[in-house]
Amino acid sequence: MSKKLVAYFSASGVTAKLAERLSQAIGADLYEIQPEKAYTTADLDWTDKNSRSTREMNDKSFRPAIAGKAENMEQYDTVYVGFPIWWYVAPTIINTFLESCNLTGKTIVPFATSGGNGMGKTNAGLKDSCRGAKLAEGKRFNADATEAELKAWAEQFS
Repeated sequence: MSKKLVAYFSASGVTAKLAERLSQAIGADLYEIQPEKAYTTADLDWTDKNSRSTREMNDKSFRPAIAGKAENMEQYDTVYVGFPIWWYVAPTIINTFLESCNLTGKTIVPFATSGGNGMGKTNAGLKDSCRGAKLAEGKRFNADATEAELKAWAEQFS
């Protein structure tokens, strides 16, 4: 039996709830990707061209620092990585997380929340950060996705 991890970044709590539900549905460990410096409401104001999130997303090479590190990554075969969609892609903090781990031989499965956007060009933006791993096609979920829906989706990666 393969060991699974659900790692997630959540700016407002929506992705956190979905990640917790997915973790419970598939019996996976749970890890929160936390920024070294928490995002404020002003940081997340996408209408402000000078907000922290806008500046980060405008520079695809930017890697926000993360607090801590996922322990014992070698024990996981499949890593589900959750995040809110920002500017039609994953926030660059997801690249920071992926690049901080040895992913050789693992399957990386992105999942996202969004107010309406799909996954956009998420996989293209994550591909180079998944060195040595198989990057699966991700999926956007509604915030109220059920455990049954999440489990049925996740079974294809087990």
